[in-house]
Amino acid sequence: MKAIWNQQVIAESNETTIVENNHYFPPSSIKKELLKETTTHTTCPWKGVASYYTIEVEGKENKDAAWYYADPKSAASNIKNYVAFWKGVSVVP
Repeated sequence: MKAIWNQQVIAESNETTIVENNHYFPPSSIKKELLKETTTHTTCPWKGVASYYTIEVEGKENKDAAWYYADPKSAASNIKNYVAFWKGVSVVP
């Protein structure tokens, strides 16, 4: 699977984990230089607190377009620090 935004591959892995129809990419598959942490947080009742990244590619920003769980609840421990995408990011085989 690949996560692509603004014609740039943000993440690529054969080992994504699907949760609630979202592909979560392993931390090692992420191009961290394209992500900037934000102060945004949301809470999922069964996964816990999500933190967000803004994607930056060639001077363009996609605010809060990626998220991850740094300290998920036990039911979601398999996606700890894995990153998922939305807001126009294409996730394709």
